[in-house]
Amino acid sequence: MESTPTLLPTTALEDLPFISPRELKALHASSLTTVGDLLRIVPRRYEDRRTSPPLSSLANGEYVCLQLRIYSAGWRISYKRYYELSAGEDQHPQGPRVLLRWFNMPYVAKFLAVGMLLSVYGKLRSVSGKWTICNPDFEILDDTEQAGVRLAAAAMGESAPGTLPAPQFIHTGRIVPIYRSVAGISARAMRTLVYRLLAALNPDSVWEDYDTAPSYPMACALRDLHFPADEATSHKARLRFALSECFARQFAVVWRRKQTKAHHGQITATTNYYCKELLESLPFSLTAAQLRCIEEIRTDMAQPTPMNRLLQGDVGSGKTLVALCAMLMCFESGKTAALIAPTQILAEQHYRNFCRLLRSMDIRISLRTSDRSDDSVIQLDYPDQSARQDTSPRLLIGTHTLLFPKNRPTNLGLAVIDEQHKFGVAQRERFIRSGNHPDVLVMTATPIPRTLTLTIYGDLDVSVIDELPAGRGEVTTALRNPRHMKRIISFLHAELAAGHQAYVVSPLIEKSEASDRASAIAEQLRWRELLPDATIGLLHGHMNAQEKDAVMSSFRSGDIQLLVATTVVEVGVDVPNATVMLINDADSFGLSQLHQLRGRIGRGSQKSYCILLSSVPANDPAREKLEILCNSTNGFEIAEQDLRLRGPGDVLGTAQSGLGAVQFPEWLADTRLIYRADKLASSILQQDPTLSMPAHAALRRRMQDFPDESVTS
Repeated sequence: MESTPTLLPTTALEDLPFISPRELKALHASSLTTVGDLLRIVPRRYEDRRTSPPLSSLANGEYVCLQLRIYSAGWRISYKRYYELSAGEDQHPQGPRVLLRWFNMPYVAKFLAVGMLLSVYGKLRSVSGKWTICNPDFEILDDTEQAGVRLAAAAMGESAPGTLPAPQFIHTGRIVPIYRSVAGISARAMRTLVYRLLAALNPDSVWEDYDTAPSYPMACALRDLHFPADEATSHKARLRFALSECFARQFAVVWRRKQTKAHHGQITATTNYYCKELLESLPFSLTAAQLRCIEEIRTDMAQPTPMNRLLQGDVGSGKTLVALCAMLMCFESGKTAALIAPTQILAEQHYRNFCRLLRSMDIRISLRTSDRSDDSVIQLDYPDQSARQDTSPRLLIGTHTLLFPKNRPTNLGLAVIDEQHKFGVAQRERFIRSGNHPDVLVMTATPIPRTLTLTIYGDLDVSVIDELPAGRGEVTTALRNPRHMKRIISFLHAELAAGHQAYVVSPLIEKSEASDRASAIAEQLRWRELLPDATIGLLHGHMNAQEKDAVMSSFRSGDIQLLVATTVVEVGVDVPNATVMLINDADSFGLSQLHQLRGRIGRGSQKSYCILLSSVPANDPAREKLEILCNSTNGFEIAEQDLRLRGPGDVLGTAQSGLGAVQFPEWLADTRLIYRADKLASSILQQDPTLSMPAHAALRRRMQDFPDESVTS
């Protein structure tokens, strides 16, 4: 180990003499090239290896850390060759023994010998009446008395924060970090390497990141993160890095908010004539929440700065009607309003609904989707069904095909993005940039907990539709076991006989050898036998556009009574006559996804039923989410429970959120920490709007990814 701390975060790994060529090759293959890269690998978990219980108190199957003296050693052969030690407690030399066995690790025999004192960690098993640990982690204790002192100190957490223990205690006798696998490097070798880097790290190193906690030096925090003395030290270090990660995200949010406000946009709300005409023609009244959201949007669109607003509401709350009002305001101002949907089914449904609602108005409506004609684009116009490209104002509905340059709308004043989580951040940005700083309305039917709203959409103003339209039927949700199928079949038969329709949703399209989950194709055949008098359709993602259209048209018209499908019906399918949703293997779906699927029923005035079919036992963790769904229809409450059960990392994902890899997901659920990061980011930009101060050089470099005229290279 280096005697003087000399390493810097920028030191290349190939400059370190204690890294072998084989290890260096493996690290480079994982894009780890500097000391800083390696030290930024966060332990994915820790193992508490501090305890050393007496052999008389051990239990089969538990993980233990033991201090043992080697009494015999040698090679053994059973079904394969292995190296075995017989070891026992120093204070009880005639007492019980533990057999330590290493398979496929011949090098162990080169440096373990009779008489040595070891600290070992592993899973204890009773094999033929003898305590046995296979392939344990171990460390050689050079001096019996000193080893006992160190073990006792480690067990009591006496190491000062930011300091490393004696070199013997890297793998045992302490809280041990467990890292993600790096091909070509063992877990033990990775742990040793990180330890040596920390021991040689210059405590005054300057890191590229903006320092959000100067009172807790980076070098000290890294030592506490990788090799904490106790749980409290680990928690403190993780909070320090969580704040740094949260700040980086929130600074980008504040920066984008600043950029948006700095741009000169378009005034896209003027007299509001068409919107009023639409609302007066409806056979029902909008809810107070819908009217409030329309007014918030209208106020934004009447300003010369671009609107950036999130419209959030539960399934069936009437977001699309609010969005249509915004699009009509834009049309009336002489601009094109475009709505982009994640699926062809949803885009075509919006198109049909818009045509129906606006049939008495002289408004041009266009639909553009892929997989339609020889040039991969179809443009259907209402009332003028020509396919001409011009700059005249219109309402444009489309799928991802609108992202391609040849299909991007011209004269764009308002961009509405439906079910935003189905699109990547880069895709959304591409669509928005197709206009001259257009107003942007982002919609989601997936309720988002407040902390995640602050995190992902902190650069957007938020409108929430927090009530459902009157006249909606009650939805009852029940959890059923496959052994109840006879009753379920009878119930479905009765509902179809009463003139209603139903969905049967399965997680797979077709049977797979790798899974025993239900498949839509097999389910269609099964239900044809179970309900021979019913008309049964099939819908899944591998069908082409024409096939999907035909099935959905038949289901909407009532020609198909039972629609067997995959989660392709999760969003945008609106058939008020459908009263039953049967979800096969419900435990395989996420809580929010189940809520979305349930939202396909209860859209009419009659009572509806969601049946969650699952065989998970009462003690299975997956059962809790199904019971939550049975007890609540409130999407925001369900989203909070989903966050609690799965954690923010799994709820968010990264590909669609724009967050990238999140190393410390706990900050995503910490409102106070998010507000703290947001306040710090805002104060920096208020003090230094162009990031020209030397202290903000790291932030300036990072914000090159978000170019703005006020910051030049």
